[in-house]
Amino acid sequence: MAQTTSNPTSSSDLKQVALHDIHTALGAKLIPFAGYQMPVWYASQTAEHHAVREKVGMFDVSHMGEFSVKGEGAEAFLQYITSNDVATLYDGRVQYSCFPNDKGGIIDDLLVYKMAENDYFLVVNASNIEKDWNWLMKHKPKDVEMTNISDQISLFAVQGALAIDALQELTKVDLKEIPYYHFVKDTFAGIPNVIISNTGYTGAGGFEIYVNNENAVAVWNAILENGAAQGIIPVGLAARDTLRLEMGFCLYGNDINDTTSPLEAGLGWITKFNKKFINSEALELQKKEGVKKKLIGFEVLDKGIARQHHKIFDAPSGGNQIGEVTSGTKSPSLGKSIGMAYLQKDFAKAESQIFVEVREGKRMKAEVKKFPFLKK
Repeated sequence: MAQTTSNPTSSSDLKQVALHDIHTALGAKLIPFAGYQMPVWYASQTAEHHAVREKVGMFDVSHMGEFSVKGEGAEAFLQYITSNDVATLYDGRVQYSCFPNDKGGIIDDLLVYKMAENDYFLVVNASNIEKDWNWLMKHKPKDVEMTNISDQISLFAVQGALAIDALQELTKVDLKEIPYYHFVKDTFAGIPNVIISNTGYTGAGGFEIYVNNENAVAVWNAILENGAAQGIIPVGLAARDTLRLEMGFCLYGNDINDTTSPLEAGLGWITKFNKKFINSEALELQKKEGVKKKLIGFEVLDKGIARQHHKIFDAPSGGNQIGEVTSGTKSPSLGKSIGMAYLQKDFAKAESQIFVEVREGKRMKAEVKKFPFLKK
């Protein structure tokens, strides 16, 4: 779960996270991202990428949105508004899901936290906060109370093989005992009621730490100080993008959007038809009949890098357009150009050969690959 960029007309239109001054002091390159000024890198995108894969790094992703959903009707409401089966959640469990729209596409992808009975915490993409809020309010029943707490929460993602070592001394909670996609709410770095969540969007393992803005600076500094022995460094959003792409994780606005169905995007595993949800009948029919296009991974075999919106053909020249690139980069871990694209189903089989048009008359040979690109 990640988010697309937005391009406000001036820096005065942009919001700032609680750690803005710290990022500036650290020499971060700040760019407009989903309506915020966010650090894209500090010193080197490649070095930051490798730090997460090999040791540990920390992202400030406080631009993400958070909603509180409470009340007797909360579970039934979330069952209807999201694609996954909320009834399987229990206190301390996290679920990846999406908001289907009524036209076959996706409003957003999100995380659903079950805090307690009739008490849920939703984490949504920064670029979609207003859109998601309006969609939820449009469908919210009277027995549900919702609060937008996005501007009150800071979120730090501490990711990498040494994440537990970098964090353990800051809490009495045994981090090794928190299973994947589970969380606890406890004291962390001397701050009570911090959410410590075994989640992340890098495929490198680690935790996401949710803290109130007034405690953000103290917690950030404590993590950097405590993790110094493990070589922790701050990491920007550019490395976050290459890390997620190596794992084949979707980026909202690139690989999924209002026109792509969760089944086309390979998200059938979060689309549960044992319950009724928005547009479930149409999606169930799509599952029965089969999708016409599929989100696939590919590796470029020639020199060059595939980028979003590059067209894909079935031949090195002439031929037919069979798809379009949604994300593309050079993988720092693999040293290869990789990407994601929607292809016509007949061409989506692994090892199939395809051709990416980088400009008119210039196509690169590529090969369809199974996710993830980086095998553990």
